[in-house]
Amino acid sequence: MPDVTLLDEATDMEAEEASDESMDETADETSDEAPLDDEESDADESGRPSRLERLENEGDIAADYLEELLDIADLDGDLDMDVEGDRAAVSIVGGDLSLLVGANGEVLDALQELTRLAVYRETGERSRLMLDIGGYRADKRATLEKRAEEVVAQVKESGEPASLEPMSPFERKVVHDVVAAAGLVSESQGVEPRRYVVVQPA
Repeated sequence: MPDVTLLDEATDMEAEEASDESMDETADETSDEAPLDDEESDADESGRPSRLERLENEGDIAADYLEELLDIADLDGDLDMDVEGDRAAVSIVGGDLSLLVGANGEVLDALQELTRLAVYRETGERSRLMLDIGGYRADKRATLEKRAEEVVAQVKESGEPASLEPMSPFERKVVHDVVAAAGLVSESQGVEPRRYVVVQPA
């Protein structure tokens, strides 16, 4: 059974998470689709695991933790693990998993943070692991990309900046990627949980 002290650890780390939010978003706003460098894909001379191996280990730890949660909740689901850019990614698919997503993904976000804490406790290193359940984030990404493309077209036509609604770091990252691909500039403004993206003309 997953250790309930993770809830206490989540409380203890809340201040650290808040202070690191701007740094985390900066990392999120860089491309996480870039392939691993050859130098980083191989273990170094000291025998330290490569970055790819460390991320794969994060995925394994997260999968074990989530499997136990599924058993406790008596929910069916299959786990898929991958490495996307500079983060581990775990997806739970199959069956009715809506209870694990919640309204607007609140439960999913909470489970992601608990899973990251489970990884942190095992490795001693902060994790940027991404959790998806029932394809929620994948569907959200597609919707956000379409919305961002509409705003990009609006800014190109008007020549004036445009602001989007408040979003999570994951959502802002999707918008920043679309804006950059279109040759425009974007920045995040405001403070959580009302932080939002402003799209600027080129």
